[in-house]
Amino acid sequence: MKRTPYFMLSLAAMIGSSLVADEFDVVAAWEKDCQKCHAEDGSGLTKKGRKLRLKDYRDPEVQAKMSDEEIVKAINEGVKEDGEFTMNAYGEDYTEEEINAFLAYVRSLAK
Repeated sequence: MKRTPYFMLSLAAMIGSSLVADEFDVVAAWEKDCQKCHAEDGSGLTKKGRKLRLKDYRDPEVQAKMSDEEIVKAINEGVKEDGEFTMNAYGEDYTEEEINAFLAYVRSLAK
């Protein structure tokens, strides 16, 4: 089953992240910095998300096409389209462990 590796990766990242950053609440951070565009459920079905044509992170096919490295890079460096940021960079706001918790959270959104 294709979900099993993602589940195991997510679980390992969450456990590893919680051991290092036990004070970090990834859901609260998602609500603060990500939800306005990506939606609570990762669907991207918000006013901003629709405008930017964001991917639906609930879709296993979308998840399969995204590498962990691409997700981490987007979180760290932001996303630019036509020379303008469509997603802010959060590399200076979060630690590596916290960014890995975001990665695990994004992976957990797949149905």
